[in-house]
Amino acid sequence: MAAYMVFIRKSLNDAAAMETYSAQVPGSFAGHAVKPLAVYGAMEVLEGGGSDGVVIAEFPTMDEARAWYRSPAYQMAIPDRMRAGEYQVILVEGV
Repeated sequence: MAAYMVFIRKSLNDAAAMETYSAQVPGSFAGHAVKPLAVYGAMEVLEGGGSDGVVIAEFPTMDEARAWYRSPAYQMAIPDRMRAGEYQVILVEGV
C-alpha cells in the first residue's frame, strides 16, 4: 500500500542552509522508489495554522519510506534542514 511523507515547513530561518539541504536531497533518492508529488507549490490554508511550504513524496510502502528517511544519505541532509527552518514531518499510509 502506498505511503506518503509530508514535510510541512512552518518557518524558514536560514536560506543558505535550505539551499545546502535542497542540493543533497535528490542524491538521497538513489536506490529508493520515491515520487515527488508536491514541492513547495502554491497553497491555500483552509483550516488551522499556516505554513511556509509543503512537500509531499509518495513511496510504495511505509517500509520503503522509512528506509529512505533512515538512509545514510538522507540522514546527512537532516541537520541542514533543521538549521534551515522549523518542520513537521509526517508519514501516512494511503488507502
